[in-house]
Amino acid sequence: MGDRKQARDEEFQAFVIGRWPRLMRTAFLLTGEQHAAEDLVQTSLEKVYAAWRRVGSANEPEAYVRRVMINCHARRHRRRLKEFLAPRDDSTLTHEVPDTGDHIARADDRRALLTALSQLSPRQREAVVLRYWEDLSETQAAEAMGCSVGAVKSNAAKGIAKLRALPGLAETMTHGGGRK
Repeated sequence: MGDRKQARDEEFQAFVIGRWPRLMRTAFLLTGEQHAAEDLVQTSLEKVYAAWRRVGSANEPEAYVRRVMINCHARRHRRRLKEFLAPRDDSTLTHEVPDTGDHIARADDRRALLTALSQLSPRQREAVVLRYWEDLSETQAAEAMGCSVGAVKSNAAKGIAKLRALPGLAETMTHGGGRK
């Protein structure tokens, strides 16, 4: 029995090491702060570890972890809905240390991006992050958010429309060398 537990622990450790950068990027985009993102990923992985025997044998353990992360994030901030996303003063936002595969790292002004994301509603932010930064399908995003595909489409469309309407972000992306 000890060998099975050790094998399961090693499997979990390999999963965490392999997925840590991507989970951190998602958490950072959801929270807007490096330390909050680290706490969110750690809390989520603690919950997943307790159920790793079941989760590790599933087809997509990363999808399960993402769902746990979104649920933890939503619960943590449910009481303070208006301050759900980021501090009102963006001067306390810390910048993520990007990994080499992070497309967002190519944007010249990360602060403008984080400020813009913080202006979206919680569900819009989740939908935009999961669909466009995590590149999940609408179905995968709906599973992670615990809602219908239609809700994902609606929240993502509203979020993108709001982002496009923000002059600071549009200027950064147009003049800063980012994608138009």
